[in-house]
Amino acid sequence: MVKVIPASGQEVIVGLAGGVLKVKVCAPPEKGKANDAVKGLLARALGLSKSQVRIVSGHLSPIKRVHLDGMDATEALARLGLS
Repeated sequence: MVKVIPASGQEVIVGLAGGVLKVKVCAPPEKGKANDAVKGLLARALGLSKSQVRIVSGHLSPIKRVHLDGMDATEALARLGLS
């Protein structure tokens, strides 16, 4: 699960809070802009292509479920230095 804080002025992975990955993105929460920014941020941070990062639920919510093609949660957290 990922908690997104849109329109924050910076794009950064904040860390884990209660087992949820918290991220901030510059894009506003309109017309999928924040969702696209989240996918781009996670892709860059994890060394994936943007197409390998999919939001599977929570498109209109700050809490999102994300699927990473070819990577599980344990590996993702290790790459982010959060394991």
